[in-house]
Parts: sequence; C-alpha cells; structure tokens
Amino acid sequence: MSRKGWGFTTLKLESVESVGPVFKKLRFQLPEGSSLAMLPLTSAILTFSRPNGSFFPVIRPYTPITRPDDKGFIDLLVKQYPNGKASTHLHSLQPGDTLSVAGPIPGYAWKPNEQPHVNLVAGGAGITPMYQLIQGILGNADETTKIKLIYGANTEAELVLRDELTALEKKFPDRFHAVYTVSDPATAESSDTHKGRITKELLEAELARPGKVFVCGPPAMEQSLVGTKGLLWGKSGVLQELGYSKSEIYKF
Repeated sequence: MSRKGWGFTTLKLESVESVGPVFKKLRFQLPEGSSLAMLPLTSAILTFSRPNGSFFPVIRPYTPITRPDDKGFIDLLVKQYPNGKASTHLHSLQPGDTLSVAGPIPGYAWKPNEQPHVNLVAGGAGITPMYQLIQGILGNADETTKIKLIYGANTEAELVLRDELTALEKKFPDRFHAVYTVSDPATAESSDTHKGRITKELLEAELARPGKVFVCGPPAMEQSLVGTKGLLWGKSGVLQELGYSKSEIYKF
C-alpha cells in the first residue's frame, strides 16, 4: 500500500473499550507503510462491514480520533445506532478480528493560523472530526488559533471524550473552551452542563466572533443550523440568521 494517496487495506483490531452507554473505541493496528499513518486534519476513512457475512458490504465513513503523532495504530469512536448495520457490526468485533478500510478521505484543508478563532458545533457522534481538529490545532506548537467547542448530546453519559476535552482545557486555558448541553435535562448532572438542544440562543451567547464555524451532527441538527439547499425550497439556517455567510460555515 502506498504511503501517498488513496489506498485499501485490512486492519486487525487490537483492543475494544466501551465509552459511555452507546459508544466503543476500537483500536486497529496499522500495517507498516500505511497511508493512514499520517492522516491530514479533518480526514476520514471508509469502513467496509459485512454483517452476518453478507456478500455486499455496508460502507460508512468514520473520522479517526487518533492524534497526529500517534504511531502504529488508529482509533475509531463508534456510536451504535438502533438497526444500524455498520455500527452494530463494528460493535460486535473482538480483538483479532479484521476490518477492510479505504482512505484517507480529505476534509477541510486546514491551514495553521488562518484565523484567530474557530467555532466547533458538534452533536452526538459528530464530536469525532472536531476532536481530531482540536488535537491537531493544539498539538501544533506553531499554532495560536483559539477554539470554542459547543457540544450537545442526548444525555450527559453520551458526552463522550469529556475527560479528554477537560484535560485540554486545563492545558490550554487561554486557547480552548468547551460548552456542553444535553437534550434530556434530567441527565444534566454537572453544574456547567446546559439543558436543551443546541439552539439559536445558545449559539448567539457562546460563538466567538469573528471565527469560522464547523458543524457536524445528526441530519436534523445540521439542517437546523446550516439550512437546506434548493433553488425554490432552500431554507436558511440558524447560523445564517446570526449573520454568518456561507463561506464562514463548513459542514463535515
């Protein structure tokens, strides 16, 4: 497999860790010389699952949460969805099992210090590209970009990676701050967790200006924030209502 460009390979599962009630972190060994060893920021990979040995694979993209300096392995954080063929198959894997993948799939072409602030708005499993970007920005000694993360989930237990994000806040107090909210208010155990969905009011209060906004989450959340396309029936979203132009918004 080439060190450059797109490639297909088979990865062996090294370990499995449950993360909250519906997530698992899957660590796969990387073959020597794999093009996945140095993933560009915001890039993803395609996974090819064959539930119950089916002939035709179920293909899904996943954004690894591995740090840029991690060597020899790649981590996927996978949320299991009800009736989700790919996620259910991935959750069933045991150490020693294999998974066919392809990539990397490039995302936003991040340029260090291209702007003083960035805003990351994540819902549920949409935290994965945001976490990858956060690690890449804060892990680059030449970067000065400040980051505001607004992260929503159904329950407090589904705010995965919160410990890791808190550690980054403590390490970079002047450059990184996270805001959390849960749609099920009964689960909001932490005093600093907001109750409710990611709303226009929350974004208006928390978004840093000026600063590009990256969005990733469930389709309904993305449509609400970014709007829908269409010559006749396209609608603007909350971010446009708050004064952000299309060039200031990037949806993973």
